[in-house]
Amino acid sequence: MTVIQKKADNPIAHLTKEDIEELGRELDAIRQSVLDTRGADDAAYIRKVIATQRYLELGSRAVLLFSIFPPAWIVGTAGLGIAKILENMEIGHNVLHGQWDWMRDPKIHSTTWEWDNATPAEQWKHSHNELHHTYTNVIGKDNDLGYGIMRVDEDQPWSPASLGQPFYNFVNMMFFEYGIAAYDLELRGAIKSGRTKDPVFKRNASNVLKKIRRQATKDYVVHPLLSLPTGSFFTTLAANAVANVIRNVWSHSVIMCGHFPEGVETFERRSIEGETKAEWYVRQMLGSANISGSKLMHIMTGNLSHQIEHHLFPDLPSNRYAEVAPQVQALFEKYGLTYCARPLVPQVYSAWHKVFRLSLPNGWLETTTVKNIPSQMKLLYGMVKGGPRVRRAAQARMVQQARKARQAKAAAEAPVAEERAAA
Repeated sequence: MTVIQKKADNPIAHLTKEDIEELGRELDAIRQSVLDTRGADDAAYIRKVIATQRYLELGSRAVLLFSIFPPAWIVGTAGLGIAKILENMEIGHNVLHGQWDWMRDPKIHSTTWEWDNATPAEQWKHSHNELHHTYTNVIGKDNDLGYGIMRVDEDQPWSPASLGQPFYNFVNMMFFEYGIAAYDLELRGAIKSGRTKDPVFKRNASNVLKKIRRQATKDYVVHPLLSLPTGSFFTTLAANAVANVIRNVWSHSVIMCGHFPEGVETFERRSIEGETKAEWYVRQMLGSANISGSKLMHIMTGNLSHQIEHHLFPDLPSNRYAEVAPQVQALFEKYGLTYCARPLVPQVYSAWHKVFRLSLPNGWLETTTVKNIPSQMKLLYGMVKGGPRVRRAAQARMVQQARKARQAKAAAEAPVAEERAAA
């Protein structure tokens, strides 16, 4: 993957400005059709999901009072993990997007909701709603591209630290809520630029620490203590830890599927100068990917399995994405665009494959064979030990070699393809 503007086969090159503006009008019409029909059924849906989640969490925590017994531990841990997924994905994420503000219910409103997560709602809304959804997949503007710790695009510079990103990504997956809290706080950038003493940063950091303390007290002190009379303190403590990991792994996987798999496009910063709403729509269409699956899958992903529809219409009720998805897909076909959708496992594999592939310099994998592995490893070692200039020069040579290899392969395969076509 490289920015769309540098691709030889730019997937939107065939669209005129008039095409894009017309596409924008058609998407506006889809959005308006949902706005005009929001009502009692939608309100009943979110209230039912919230009630289900709360009963599931309450019931699971009650079972964990007896978690010293293995069956109770398994049932309670699984139930609590699912409850936390529902709260974060289908409820918290979507409430904080303002999807249910139209109900005028102060209990289900983006300004009052605080979720079961380490990051405070207000900080998450700024980094996610205001920044990520505005600058989706724009290199240098959207920090969600690798969360500042990973290289997930060829146009992001490679450094020796990139070699460790499969490990970074695994750790981030296991402790995802804390990774997101650090990301929302812009901790890495603050440390790098020396802004840690800035009053705004200090206030935000204090709020994050308070939220983490509150969450940790609930999961690792209060509920284990309630289990003390049955001798289940340590088993309940472990169950809460495992439930949080279950939620973290699931959330991380869903988000990876929506943003990082092969087929998702990225964009140059200058490409959004003077961007119209219709052009913003096109960027959301090409900068997101869906997960195909059952209705239960959609609910458990917070309907982020419809990531394309969510990025087009982030403020529409999540339960309506399945309804508009066929209409959106029809527009992809009408305008000759690729609708990136795969089942969960292939999508997760694709995203992780990219993490591993881009942990190495551009062109390294393509130019490596069984015969030249020793020399390629020596080259990689030289890039690790050398400075930026050495790395850039070596990578440029590898990219050129990889391009020639692709051209040679295409030329060799052309006669075979022509024969098959003729047959």
